[in-house]
Amino acid sequence: MFNTFDFLKLVLDTITDHIAVIDDQGTIVYVNKSWIDFGLSNGISQDTEWIGVNYFDACTPLEESEEMSVRSGIEDVITEKSRSFYHEYPCHSSAEKRWFQMRVHALEFNNSRIVIIDHSNITERKIAEDQALYLSRTDSLTGLSNRRHFDDFLSDEWKRCIRSQMPITLAMIDIDFFKHLNDSLGHHAGDESLETISEILKEFAKRPSDVCARYGGDEFVIAYGNSAMDESLVLMLKLMDTIRKKEIPNPDSPISSTITVSIGLATAYPGIDSTEEEIIKAADTLLYKAKDGGRDHIEFATI
Repeated sequence: MFNTFDFLKLVLDTITDHIAVIDDQGTIVYVNKSWIDFGLSNGISQDTEWIGVNYFDACTPLEESEEMSVRSGIEDVITEKSRSFYHEYPCHSSAEKRWFQMRVHALEFNNSRIVIIDHSNITERKIAEDQALYLSRTDSLTGLSNRRHFDDFLSDEWKRCIRSQMPITLAMIDIDFFKHLNDSLGHHAGDESLETISEILKEFAKRPSDVCARYGGDEFVIAYGNSAMDESLVLMLKLMDTIRKKEIPNPDSPISSTITVSIGLATAYPGIDSTEEEIIKAADTLLYKAKDGGRDHIEFATI
């Protein structure tokens, strides 16, 4: 009794994946219930007739480049250039973020080649992957980028500035006499101070070409892509003033009863024979010069 069309259709309609079957011209010859239900939940009329519609017209990705890639992949399966095709894509709604994986396979039936297209929801996996990626790039205490992510970002931004012949500016920022704060108020207060400073720093690195990271201990770094010294110096002076006005206690500091910072600021114009290590070294040298000069101070140079 199981060799019946109704039984096989019931099985396919029970599957949660959205399944469509197309012929060698791209015309839809079958869709399962999950396919229809997904359309209904996304505003497609219940009167929509899927059978006989061209798949490429009915299911167009948002991005033109993605559409061409998907169409080419499916056509390669239809024409036997490929045995299968896989594609992952976002399909967000107004209520939630969603990702799907398309799997495409072909088979011969009644001397005709038909293609099965299966769309499965991979949102849970993608969210887990994104969370793992975020954790691998983020300092757990401050929520800023960690040094590993900073190094990768700076390397990419350096190469981009070489190609576009743009400057890049790097600020090395150190909390003055932070050890005194830990010794006098305890490490919990020290951690709270780092978190407060980090929230301030985030406000000074908001563009896609900027990155702010905890470089180690009480030292932070900000990189500004496509930024010369004049505009970056204005930002750093404002940053120092913002931190002073926050009045975070550091009662045993020899220079102030509240937290201050010292900054080394370097601008470079990357060339094909240069590396990002040069600007890191320059900013670090300038930072130590600022600290040797009495702290609560900024030293800057274009290299």
